Amino acid sequence: MSPEAAAALRKPRRRHLAQRLAQGLLRAMDQAQASESLAAGDGWLQGLDPRSKLIGALALIVSVVLTHSLAVVVGLFALALLLAWRSQLLAAGVCQRLWLSVLLFSGTIALPALVLVPGRALWQLPLPGWAVSEQGLRSAALLIARAETSSTLALLLIVSTPWTHVLKAMRCLGAPLVLVAILGMTHRYLFVLAQTAAQLFEARRSRIVAPMNGAQQRALATSAAGVVLSKAFWLSNEVHLAMISRGYRGEVRLLDDFHAHARDWLALLGALSVPLLILWGER
Repeated sequence: MSPEAAAALRKPRRRHLAQRLAQGLLRAMDQAQASESLAAGDGWLQGLDPRSKLIGALALIVSVVLTHSLAVVVGLFALALLLAWRSQLLAAGVCQRLWLSVLLFSGTIALPALVLVPGRALWQLPLPGWAVSEQGLRSAALLIARAETSSTLALLLIVSTPWTHVLKAMRCLGAPLVLVAILGMTHRYLFVLAQTAAQLFEARRSRIVAPMNGAQQRALATSAAGVVLSKAFWLSNEVHLAMISRGYRGEVRLLDDFHAHARDWLALLGALSVPLLILWGER
């Protein structure tokens, strides 16, 4: 055996690009399946009418945007945590994954405000000598808190409600029919195409007899993307014809009917009162 071959055998085998993509697609589908099972649970939010949840979530998100007080935003975040706990969503870990990604994104945007916003200097960075201002720190904290709270409230709505019920609630509240139809079809067939791509990568991986180099891995990923794109065009036409033949005329229809109860009205009243109180308090 040549020294090069022996060194290749001793080197730890890394997962190639196709394997990483296939595993990532399968992991995304597993998370979507877990979200559907959470929406069918018996938590507090799961028992509310989807229309009241949609209006209430929008009202609370508007409240987060309207207020300029960090304490109020933190209070709304605490309310979101309470709702997630009562709805058995904290134990599932969906909120923790969201918080980390939102923190990384919003923190990158808010970081320059520490030194760009003028104000009373708290300390200086050692190497560049830039002064971190108190007002800049407060602005960055407010931006991150707003992003975390708004995304948490939106996630609670999506995770605690089946997607078809969210679409029907949007339609009941006057959302355009085209928007509702596009959202519904996009959500459904994203997973169909993701499953197709995962099967393509898995089939190709099962036929590999030798490790591929970087160029071959990139060629495989590019060809798979082209196949999935062509399949998407073909599938959209076939699905449209199948829906038309079954009587679809653009309206979203479900077997489940919405019924508002007393606690739905109380929850909606409480959510709508929050932005009104913020407007009254910050006049």
